[in-house]
Amino acid sequence: MADIPTKAKVVIIGGGVMGCSALYHLAKKGWTDCVLLEKNELTAGSTWHAAGNVPTFSTSWAIMNMQRYSTELYSRLGEEVDYPMNYHQSGSIRLAHSKERMQEFERALSMGRYQGIEMEMWTPEETKERYPFLETHDLEGVLWDPSDGDIDPAQVTQALAKGARDMGQKIIRFCPATGVTQNDDGSWVVHTDKGDIECEYIVNAAGYYAQRVGEWFKPYGGRTVPMMVMSHQYLLTEQIPEVEAWSKENGGKKLPLIRDVDVSYYLRQEKNGYNLGPYEPNCKAHWETDADPMPEDFSFQLWQDDLDRIEDIVTDAMERVPLMATSGVSSVINGPIPYAPDGLPLIGPMPGVKNAFEACVFTFGIAQGGGAGKVLAEWIVDGATEWDMWAVDPRRYTDYTDHDYCVKKGMEVYGNEYAMHFPQHEWPAARDKKLSPVHAKIKELGGVMGAYNGWERANWFAQPGDDISLESTHTWGRSGPWEQRVKEECEAVRDHCGVLDLPGFTRLWLQGEGADDWLRGFCTGGIPKVGRMNLIYVSDVRGRILTEMSCIRIGEDNFVLITAATAQWHDGDLVRNSVPDTVTVRETTTERDTLIVTGPKSREILSGLTDADLEQGWLTHQFATVAGQKAFLIRVSFAGELGWEVHVEGDAMVPVYDAIIAAGAKPFGMYALNSLRIEKGYRAWKGDLSTDYSLLEGGLGRFVKLDKPFEFIGKAAIQNELQQGVKKSFVTLVVEAGDADAPYMSTIWHDGRIVGETTSGAWGYRVNASVALGMIRTDLAVAGTELQVEIYGVKCKAVVQKDEPLWDPENERLRA
Repeated sequence: MADIPTKAKVVIIGGGVMGCSALYHLAKKGWTDCVLLEKNELTAGSTWHAAGNVPTFSTSWAIMNMQRYSTELYSRLGEEVDYPMNYHQSGSIRLAHSKERMQEFERALSMGRYQGIEMEMWTPEETKERYPFLETHDLEGVLWDPSDGDIDPAQVTQALAKGARDMGQKIIRFCPATGVTQNDDGSWVVHTDKGDIECEYIVNAAGYYAQRVGEWFKPYGGRTVPMMVMSHQYLLTEQIPEVEAWSKENGGKKLPLIRDVDVSYYLRQEKNGYNLGPYEPNCKAHWETDADPMPEDFSFQLWQDDLDRIEDIVTDAMERVPLMATSGVSSVINGPIPYAPDGLPLIGPMPGVKNAFEACVFTFGIAQGGGAGKVLAEWIVDGATEWDMWAVDPRRYTDYTDHDYCVKKGMEVYGNEYAMHFPQHEWPAARDKKLSPVHAKIKELGGVMGAYNGWERANWFAQPGDDISLESTHTWGRSGPWEQRVKEECEAVRDHCGVLDLPGFTRLWLQGEGADDWLRGFCTGGIPKVGRMNLIYVSDVRGRILTEMSCIRIGEDNFVLITAATAQWHDGDLVRNSVPDTVTVRETTTERDTLIVTGPKSREILSGLTDADLEQGWLTHQFATVAGQKAFLIRVSFAGELGWEVHVEGDAMVPVYDAIIAAGAKPFGMYALNSLRIEKGYRAWKGDLSTDYSLLEGGLGRFVKLDKPFEFIGKAAIQNELQQGVKKSFVTLVVEAGDADAPYMSTIWHDGRIVGETTSGAWGYRVNASVALGMIRTDLAVAGTELQVEIYGVKCKAVVQKDEPLWDPENERLRA
């Protein structure tokens, strides 16, 4: 057994594919004095019984990037580290039973093409020619992914481990970590029965034990890791002569992997038989109750099979590939798979804890492990990742992810693993975790709700007789029961006054000596005078967009920073980890609710309810009363009309909301707000504003002050970009769209080449056009340039607009 080192740069807890990939990639970046601790043998957890599929398919840009990188790494890894591996890139065919599924496939194909993955759409007839054993009579079409395939999980893990060891890293097997202690300087001590290891950083890569390991970090600001464990089964058939004959006739190749996503299973050739992996709606969670506790060690163990759960899917697979019915079942694998509430892993900084990271809760660990190791190493060494990885950032969750939530959402995700994520569909499990004080009133008025960082907000307001079923949302198009209502809501804001209940705004109150100077060095631009507010931006070391906040100045060293609900833990950590000791940070996110009261009649609506000075100009704020309640008013509107944000504490919001409705304001929802903001070119965080783009690319140069005497993070990178020239530019496009508006990451074409991507899109009801925001090659960012936006496989004409809002370009209505 290897000696236990007493010091290391990084200690990784967990020896599955993720832990070994992280160790390998840290070494590739030059950090070769790191240690991995594994309580048993490498791969003893979910890795050892994983099926080993390695797809690239995803409709998430970040996940596709990560999985694509895995395929590229695995194809060269064996030779690179001199470790033989069984990696078969057999390609895969995804079966579409409906037009809607074909649209999803077209979207993924477009994204894949942008990333260099040569996906294709096949007809059922073309598919039958390539897979003679497949029944195709009832299919709409097929998506072919040539890079898909499978790999031996143990071999790829051992190859990564060998590569890491060869570069100087240490792996200590049969040595469980038993706890951690953080020193005053933020460094760590990891405790084991073999001795302690001092280190600068810790990584929780403990797989389905990640929640148990996560408890060690609670004394240092941590939380319960949001996860649960599912029972996942797959079965292996006996050998089938026809499969063996086909492989011999085709030079030893394997049949393409089948994914029948509308039925919810994959079917792949395993030796000369089949491997069938279902994701059944009738699924089962494990270790979720006191009666079924997680054992101290479940290494290399499985559960008894439970074939009754998957009988319907097995029957369907036999009808799809009748050849499968000619063979018996040789074995059934039933093992634990960890699930986060959205089915995506946790990769990145541990919320609330300095110098600690997570790389755990991988549902598809083999497919994502290679890319995840790259991403994690970038987080730790560089402080930033090549691609924006908010999709897997642990801080995307906050305190609403209790045990009930995690179990219900994990079950829902597993049972809908291959489901289409339609833009207006809201998943129903584990809702109502965070409610505004006026939630009951919102529902009474017809609010059709959506969840935003756990907070329930109205997406739109239904009228009696409107269809609010989940089935009505199963479309990629804008048309649905909501469309007429959203139009009416936008018109009310345009012509009269609307009110939107917006619980969950992240509010950070900064006070103390030096707050002024700290803020000037924290953000890229200027800060407001007392009594005023403005937007501030924070960049990373590359000059890319880290976050956007509203900065409200109460006094000389007294500020309120307001940011998105979803950014609560991201921006909270960013601020708290940066302020000097003289500055206190107080958060009031849950103590207050916010109303947006906006439209040309908003002053008239509020005038009879408040003692505030409603003649104060745009971007001002004041304490006042509204409907007899203490309130804080900010003259600003994300809808682009005359308006105010009305911030009120707790239940005091009930009489305020009732009074504003009684005065004639029409309630509107998040769909209308999205339409209204996009007409103004207002950016949304982690769509239009992400670390995929620099501030200069994002058209935010006016929020950068290079001449101020503060060396803010990213300043040197921004100066260099100014000298080198900006390669991409932010634009507003008017699109001749059909039934659907451009979703995030729709490819933009010019002269037969991809030249950029959309960052968001919606129908603008005030300008009566489909609008998209996006990033394109700078030389094309000229008003009048004709482009094409690919929307679910259809290339739609798009025209670059002037660098100004489509609606009220002079902001006259805002300043009224």
